[in-house]
Amino acid sequence: MRYTRLGSTGLTVSRIALGMMTYGTPHWRPWVLDEATSRPLVRRAVELGINFFDTADTYSAGESEVLTGKFLREFCKRDEVIVATKVFFPVSLDFKGGVAVGVTAGTESVPPNLQGLSRKRLFHAVDASLKRLGLDYIDLYQIHRFDPHTPIEETMEALHDIVRSGKVRYMGASSMWAWQFAKMPPFVSMQNHYNLAYREEEREMIPLCRDQGVALIPWSPLARGFLAGNRKTGDVDGGATSRAATDNIAQGYYYRASDFATVERLGALAAARGVSHATLAYAWLLHKPGVSAPIIGASKLPQLDQAVQALEQPLSAEDLASLEAGYEPHSVLGHS
Repeated sequence: MRYTRLGSTGLTVSRIALGMMTYGTPHWRPWVLDEATSRPLVRRAVELGINFFDTADTYSAGESEVLTGKFLREFCKRDEVIVATKVFFPVSLDFKGGVAVGVTAGTESVPPNLQGLSRKRLFHAVDASLKRLGLDYIDLYQIHRFDPHTPIEETMEALHDIVRSGKVRYMGASSMWAWQFAKMPPFVSMQNHYNLAYREEEREMIPLCRDQGVALIPWSPLARGFLAGNRKTGDVDGGATSRAATDNIAQGYYYRASDFATVERLGALAAARGVSHATLAYAWLLHKPGVSAPIIGASKLPQLDQAVQALEQPLSAEDLASLEAGYEPHSVLGHS
């Protein structure tokens, strides 16, 4: 494993972060792994030297935080590991017939004060996350989205008070417009939608973050699995995996002819090197200026090894140009 500073902070993180959305309860999403199935994956991540773990209160309606805290207490020393979680979306969901129903972010079906970034919501949410995690503090507390309904000053003052209270060490943010992020300067990291198939963040958000010393920790580094090379043009069910078959978002994001051409270029270079599509897609991100650690998802043990293998994949300027050739601009995606 290799390590780096998180942006301009003194915090040291592994160059691979493990996304914990995959671990929780399959009642939330059918591809989510339960505790017994998740445990060996998190144990292997720790063995590989990963010390950076990212979850959110909304994942599996809080169960992901529960498992994150439980596993890290079991496998790690608290002062060596970086625990990141997020706040914005509603957490309380009802599970009926194995399907998550009830509140949906941004709709009137959400009871008052259960989503967003108001002072009331933030103070309640951080305490609830700490309780689920079973921890005394959170290393990196991230706003999951921008809240247009709450004054920025209210949100920032509340977050500042949470840090001063000792419950949080650093503040981060996730996907939003660059002009919105520019109005919220104290954050140390930006968790943005960025991968070889979706590069719109290179226009404004990434230059802003690099200028301000804000760490980039991209989500969806494999484009929701699209860059793994197991999807085909015209797939009716989305692809070979259970997540692909039930992921309408990925089909709306990445299934254009130019996106498949990107996967073909990626596959050709990966085959020439004897590595997986995923390894090379991670390597591309690790070569991009400003990226501290892509947040990977893993539902199988070999996927962890493929991610770590990316650290040993040098890419020349010619390699990067070949992988990026023919990119077709997308509509901005992932801010909602």
